[in-house]
Amino acid sequence: ARRDENLLIMARTDAAAVHGFEAAVERAQKFAEAGADILFVEAVTTAEEIRALPQRLSTPQLMNMVIGGKTPIFSATELGELGFGIVLYANAALQGAVIGMQKALTVLRDEKQLLESSGLVTPFAERQRLVGKPEWDALDKRYS
Repeated sequence: ARRDENLLIMARTDAAAVHGFEAAVERAQKFAEAGADILFVEAVTTAEEIRALPQRLSTPQLMNMVIGGKTPIFSATELGELGFGIVLYANAALQGAVIGMQKALTVLRDEKQLLESSGLVTPFAERQRLVGKPEWDALDKRYS
């Protein structure tokens, strides 16, 4: 599959969820033998399995931390010390955004207003900056 030496191949297996941890490790080993640069064994369910992966697989690996999922949560520091080179905190930003929206909308419902000074919303100027409003305005001015 690799035709370009700059291509990075990341191989993922979800076999642990269906066939168990050992089957997932076997698949990951086969991925490594086939030339994968990074291994991603998804859906491990115990701390022991997390600790075992870097010992059993010599190819660099990533670990996926889903807050509230079945995989025990380790810090990025702990995972790095175990040997994981990449750590994903899947859905962390989305989960944080949802609770922020819930808090802001609860205040709006209960108080019938929501002020920028509440700390529950991003200041409007920051929102405009984040969506690139000044750049869009410059393009509008240039091409209008």
